[in-house]
Amino acid sequence: MAGWNTSDIPDQSGRTAVVTGANSGIGLVTARELARRGARVVLACRSAVRGEQAETHIKREVPGAAVEFRPLDLADLSSVREFAAEYPYDSLDLLINNAGVMALPYGKTADGFETQFGVNHLGHFALTGLLLPKLLDTPGARVVSLSSGLHAMANLDMGDLNSERRYRRWVAYARSKTANLLFVHELSRRLRAAGSDAVAAAAHPGYAATNLQTASARMEGSRLRERIIEFGNRIAAQPAESGALPTLYAATAPGVQPDSFTGPRFQGWRGPPAPSRRAKWTRNDVAGERLWVASEQLTGVTYEGLKP
Repeated sequence: MAGWNTSDIPDQSGRTAVVTGANSGIGLVTARELARRGARVVLACRSAVRGEQAETHIKREVPGAAVEFRPLDLADLSSVREFAAEYPYDSLDLLINNAGVMALPYGKTADGFETQFGVNHLGHFALTGLLLPKLLDTPGARVVSLSSGLHAMANLDMGDLNSERRYRRWVAYARSKTANLLFVHELSRRLRAAGSDAVAAAAHPGYAATNLQTASARMEGSRLRERIIEFGNRIAAQPAESGALPTLYAATAPGVQPDSFTGPRFQGWRGPPAPSRRAKWTRNDVAGERLWVASEQLTGVTYEGLKP
């Protein structure tokens, strides 16, 4: 893993990948580099304008790239179902659950879920479950979910998953990222029990300069806070190209273990991919199963073929 970079990505010819939030930042870099190595990549993005721009950008950067935009709004389960129903290929080698939101003002998804929990966890839970038959039919498939080192700020409150009693934006973000890791933990357990060779793993980018940090300030119309964040990104954050390396490693490197968590080497902040620390509660079997059951009930999506 030492010094691992995009030049170490194995040939991806003949493989198909779905990358959520592929229109900017880490998702865009991830999609571009998979396409550069020969993968057929579906850019799953909420905005048609930005999704089509990302498709054009990648095709310009990688002549001959097999990329295509398809609309996906993780804040609307009807959109998630439509995306999965219209997925056009027989196989799915890589599902990169990359899209996310961070520290937003309180809001709700189209289905009434708190936005961060709804987008970061429930949307991807539903998407993965609906695409599961394609993944199980593809030898060596992988699901990579993006979490964050900030997950360690807060464990889940199973009695208040949607922050209805009290909303603190950073706590809600941390809980959604804990949910990502618990999801990977429980999915790994169920895949193993089913005898599947599919791998579920997690990754995080450390501190990478992307649109994620400034979205909250833009929503609130705080240009001053947006400028402060942009300044911090310029002096302290690593670029999106570096932040995408843990995701690309988890998605493509040989020998990636189920339920592993990959992040930047140096204090989980920046640098090449390395095993990352995670809170002990993200490997709790009871919590993983409880979150799974609650997620099935909330989304109406059950994972056929994967029993408890």
